[in-house]
Amino acid sequence: MTLVIYLVGWLIFIGGVAWALVAMHVAQHTIAIVAIILLGIAVITGATRARSRDRP
Repeated sequence: MTLVIYLVGWLIFIGGVAWALVAMHVAQHTIAIVAIILLGIAVITGATRARSRDRP
């Protein structure tokens, strides 16, 4: 459950970054690339942190 909460927070962050980029009139393909990179970072860090917490 920790991973899900962590990823929800990252999704909110990614949405905010994407919204800011749209407001700055950045090209849509650039926004998509940034969002995918941030999502990859979120999954990697989330899995690492969740795994370390599950161990006794």
